[in-house]
Amino acid sequence: MPFVNIKVAGPTLAPEQIARLQRGATRLMAEVMRKKPELTAVLIEQTTAWSVGAHPARTAAHVDVKITAGTNSAGEKAQFVAEATSLLRSVLGADLNPVAYVVVHELAGDAWGWDGITQARRAQTVDAI
Repeated sequence: MPFVNIKVAGPTLAPEQIARLQRGATRLMAEVMRKKPELTAVLIEQTTAWSVGAHPARTAAHVDVKITAGTNSAGEKAQFVAEATSLLRSVLGADLNPVAYVVVHELAGDAWGWDGITQARRAQTVDAI
């Protein structure tokens, strides 16, 4: 049940750019991070007030991902950071500021969930079956 939040500053994104970011993030979560695409939520947000080094950034982005702790290796997370950065560049173009962070947050299974059930409880239910 990963949650991906992509924040973008710069020119207004076209609907196709938004779709490419959503499809690309979902694909990376499935192929690199081994998450179920049908449970991957992707939120795209646009903003205007972004600076790097106290200077306004023409085009900038930040990818923030939440996953359950211990479900991915360091290598998978590193690959995700690299491929998510490539996705941003392919969609946003050459004006993307190089200071575009990709952050993977690992949350304890008892600290989050969906449909009213924590990830820890969901894992216990699966293990019991």
